[in-house]
Formats: sequence, C-alpha cells, structure tokens
Amino acid sequence: MLARHIQYFLAVAQHHSFTRAATALHVSQPALSQQVRQLEESLGAQLFDRSGRSTRLTDAGEVYLRYARRAAQELEQAKRAIHDVSDLSRGLLRVAVTPTFTSYLVGPLVEAFHARYANITLNVREMSQERMEAMLLADELDLGIAFEDVQAQDIEASPLLVETLALVVNRRHPLAKATGIGLQALSTESLIVLSGEFATREQIDRFFQQHGIHPQVRMEANTISAVIEIVRRTSLSTLLPATIALANEDLVAIALEPVRLQRTAVLMQRRGGYQRATARAFIELAAEVAAALEK
Repeated sequence: MLARHIQYFLAVAQHHSFTRAATALHVSQPALSQQVRQLEESLGAQLFDRSGRSTRLTDAGEVYLRYARRAAQELEQAKRAIHDVSDLSRGLLRVAVTPTFTSYLVGPLVEAFHARYANITLNVREMSQERMEAMLLADELDLGIAFEDVQAQDIEASPLLVETLALVVNRRHPLAKATGIGLQALSTESLIVLSGEFATREQIDRFFQQHGIHPQVRMEANTISAVIEIVRRTSLSTLLPATIALANEDLVAIALEPVRLQRTAVLMQRRGGYQRATARAFIELAAEVAAALEK
C-alpha cells in the first residue's frame, strides 16, 4: 500500500494535475485523489495546493518529494533484487560507454559476455561521461565505462585499463614506418581531431598546452568513425588511442616521445546501490578483456 501511495503522489507532483496523473496511471481520478488524501492524513500534512488552475506542491510536499523519490528508487531496486537470478540463466544489464571505447573495447567485451551469458539481455548505450554519471545516480544505468575524472561524489569508480594515445596515420603516410615521433614534431602535422564535446579532445588540448605544441588542426569531426575514415583516405593524421589503430589494418599508431599521453579508463557504478548478479559478472569479464587488450 505504501508503494502505491508514493507512486500516486509522485505522479501528481510530476503532472501538476490529478486528472493528468490519473490518466498516466490508468486509474480513476477519484481513486487517485482518495489515495493521496489518505497519505496526507497519515502524514498530518497537506502535500498539494489544489486551489489554483494547476495542482502545486506545498512546502511540506516539496520536502516529502525528495524522500519519496528516494524511496521509489529503493523500492525499484528491491523489486530487481527479488527477481535477480544468481545463476545468470536470465537477467538484464544496462551499460553505457563513452565513444572512445566503442571503437575497440565494446566489440570484444560484448562478444565475450554474450558467449558466456547468452540469455542475459545487454543494453549498451554510447553517451558523454556527464550524462552517464547522471543516469547512474538516477538508477537508469547499472554500469558505465568512462575516465577517472569522475565528478559526482556518489559514483564509485574502479580502474579498468590504462589507455595510451598515439599519432594515428594511414599506411601511405610518410610517417607510417616510424616507431615514434617527438612532441614538437606534432606542430608540423596536419591533423583531424574530435570536436570539443569529447573528453578526448579536452585531454589532447590540455596535453598540447602543457608541452607547448601548436597543432595545425585542418578538420574536426564529432564521431570517431568519421575521424578514422578521413585518416584512412587522406594525408591527415590524428591523436587517438593506439588500440584503435591496432584494430584497423589500414592504420598505424606512432608513439609520442618522450612523454606519452595516457589516461585511465574506469568502471563506474552508483555508490551503495544494489549490484545485479549480471553486473558482477560483467565487471569480472571486463577486467579479463581489458587485461588482454593491455598486453
């Protein structure tokens, strides 16, 4: 009964209307109103101001809303915990990755996971780290793969792999047979780079600034696949994880010398949140795949 009271209260708070909330919940308006009044009576406080054209939260309602949302989240986690199958014969896992990892990590990781747990439904989404953290906190994701620069305090991050960025060129490029390139020589290269919304671009720009490199950026692209395709077909070079080049026969990764541009990839989850059996299995397998990629 408490779960229903919370559900009805949240619906009215969201829609600012008993009528619209009742429609969304597929219940009658009188039944909804009665449930909310019962909740108000049990709390000894009026939660909604019904006097205007729209239904608004009272001060007490605003306070109760914060706790009701948290309670609803906990109840949903409890429901999942009850239905979670520890033998992994079925289940669901919601995972997000930043775009960099789609190019070389997601493929082998999903392949290995599906081979081992074929009946698990895996929902994989690509998004920015900022959005990923917000969705983890809202319990809309189970796990995220991003970088160690985590902003949200309630996100727990575990190191997964160390990613090394390199100068990436096609096999016809004059530098294709070079084993390394000095940092200052980067200033003479014509580059295509990821656009500013990528964390990778921010890290590259910071690296250039720290080492006094003045790049000749000829193009920008907002997908890694576009950057790779342009590098394959032109004389432009780029900075991307060396592992991406290794996964593409047409590309070569040239190490930066003497200082390398490295960053740590992490597995993120909500601190203190319920961890599905599928999530535990995924974390274990991700560590295995990451270790193989770093060899």
